[in-house]
Amino acid sequence: MAFSKILVTILIIQAILLLPSHITKIHAAAAPPAASTYLFREYIGAEFNDVKFSDVPINPNVQFHFILSFAIDYHTSSSPSPSPTNGNFNVFWDSDNLSPSAVSSIKSQHSNVKVALSLGGDSVGSASAYFNPSSVDSWVSNAVSSLTTIIQQYNLDGLDIDYEHFSVGPEIFSECIGKLISTLKGNGVISFASIAPFDDDQVQGHYQALWKSYGHLIDYVNFQFYAYDEGTTVDQFMGYFNTQSNNYNGGKLLASFSTDNSGGLKPDNGFFTACSRLKSEGKLNGIFVWSADDSKNNGFRYEKQSQAMITIPH
Repeated sequence: MAFSKILVTILIIQAILLLPSHITKIHAAAAPPAASTYLFREYIGAEFNDVKFSDVPINPNVQFHFILSFAIDYHTSSSPSPSPTNGNFNVFWDSDNLSPSAVSSIKSQHSNVKVALSLGGDSVGSASAYFNPSSVDSWVSNAVSSLTTIIQQYNLDGLDIDYEHFSVGPEIFSECIGKLISTLKGNGVISFASIAPFDDDQVQGHYQALWKSYGHLIDYVNFQFYAYDEGTTVDQFMGYFNTQSNNYNGGKLLASFSTDNSGGLKPDNGFFTACSRLKSEGKLNGIFVWSADDSKNNGFRYEKQSQAMITIPH
């Protein structure tokens, strides 16, 4: 009896191995597709020029992140110099066009879209937006509460940190932001977090302190390569990218360009050549753009090109 069972098993295995190849290919094709590993991100809403989520072309083969710009812990008064609120965040993006219903609509239309909000930015009113906590514990408590309300109201998925001016040292910044990200992730309020540093000594000091202590909680590094000098060459860009890869070792560093008048390596001057080189070296984790507001005037030409480029097999 045992021998006959073994014989039947062998015959079944042989039959499977002899099946025509087109049958096994059909079964393989029927497997559910894996989630795209190609990441494209774009900041939106800071300049109040009526840009909408639906204006921006979305390639279905990428992970697409809109980043609302900005939520700031300052009062929303009409004063030219609003005052800080110690972690009580308010919406400073174009919420008329980028409303909670607009977020729900774009996410329901495109299953590959997620939406985050960015904290800080360069300015508020006519003044610089400073990171200015009264204390670590009070700032974190206020920030967790106010941001949870905004994130849930808008049905958002993630958080981006883009403070560029600081009234406190790197250690306090690191503890405040690290504890904020940890708490929001632990509470299930956000599923990803990113930081947006650039090559400035004070900025780098603060973000590298954060990275050293809390880098394991940070999913993406939106390094502002467009903050380098105008006229950056492909070779210079490659050098900058490798330098920042070392500074944020182990992180998913994204390549970036701007569609405003900032510097860096522009799409018409070799940005996509540099990205192809990064891709061939296995270093291209994705691309982000500042910003949809500026790209509206050129029909989002470079957004289309970026998304097409990152999905092409190398």
